[in-house]
Amino acid sequence: MKKQTRFFSIMMATAMALSLTACGGDSKSASDAGGAGGDVSADAPADDASADGSSASDGADTDGKTYTIGIVQQLEHPALDSASEGFMDALNQLLGEGNVTFDLQNAQGEQANCATISNRFVSGNYDLILANATTALQCAAAATSTIPVLGTSVTDYATALDMDDWTGTTGRNISGTSDLAPIDQQEDMLLELFPDTKTVGIIYCSAEPNSAYQAAKFEEALDADGIAYKEFTAADSNDIASVVQNAVSEADVIYIPTDNTMAGNAETINNIALPAGIPIIAGEEGICGGCGAATLSISYYDIGYTAGEMAYDILVNGADISAMEIQYAPTVTKKYNAAVCEQLGITVPDDYEAIAVE
Repeated sequence: MKKQTRFFSIMMATAMALSLTACGGDSKSASDAGGAGGDVSADAPADDASADGSSASDGADTDGKTYTIGIVQQLEHPALDSASEGFMDALNQLLGEGNVTFDLQNAQGEQANCATISNRFVSGNYDLILANATTALQCAAAATSTIPVLGTSVTDYATALDMDDWTGTTGRNISGTSDLAPIDQQEDMLLELFPDTKTVGIIYCSAEPNSAYQAAKFEEALDADGIAYKEFTAADSNDIASVVQNAVSEADVIYIPTDNTMAGNAETINNIALPAGIPIIAGEEGICGGCGAATLSISYYDIGYTAGEMAYDILVNGADISAMEIQYAPTVTKKYNAAVCEQLGITVPDDYEAIAVE
């Protein structure tokens, strides 16, 4: 079958505004400690932003050493917010509050802001940088080759960093956690809910290399099951309405990977796909909550928390970040959008969990 040409443009200006990806809300299963990481303007220094965590007595003995950590968050979104929160909670607990200061900056979905923020962290000689989402990681990676950079909410590090010889570690001052849920299981979910599917429409932003990576993997799974598919790509948010309109006219089911642009425009997608009666399988919970029928969900808080544990290992134990393997979410959960499923008449198996409505 013919596939529409995919654009793997892995540039610093890629992977913007989206959401991943409007990646959605998730539970704080790693810790009961609270404290949202409030986003701050990208063009002004942030106030110290520490999450509420355990008391300093719960943290490690730092011998009087304090740490300053910069967090460049690609945009304000529930999933990314949750990852930043989990990261800060972990370090407040492990280091003890008062021993770590966070400079949390929100780039407002702009690549230029990500670069400016990252460069400011480097000029300030921060102890470590957390890059939350793909563009943030790319900008932090370009800004420094010496300060440890941990990523989170990044789907595929090899794609994001343009590495061909991927071994699970970067071999440089970068490691982190991935928000990738098993794609073969996502395809299994599509066929479980919609066994009569003939053609799948795959929608993503062509400027986001991680989305193109997921699309390619999903197509491999569809090929193995003999299911036809067609890609529908948008260059930016301005193209989404027309792209979705084309997709619903040609596909039985739509798949949207973890994609920041699509996540930020879930309402627009829903306003077209739902009236057309076309269900959507989403790559993550945030998109699913806005326009999808079902998703295989991870906890963004958990992957942020794991990144915090990795940071502690680097800062306190002297772990070699270049040899630290990328970590993945420990568990995945089948979830569904009850309102969308009801309107489309979809019967969901008992092992699916309804997405919480806030």
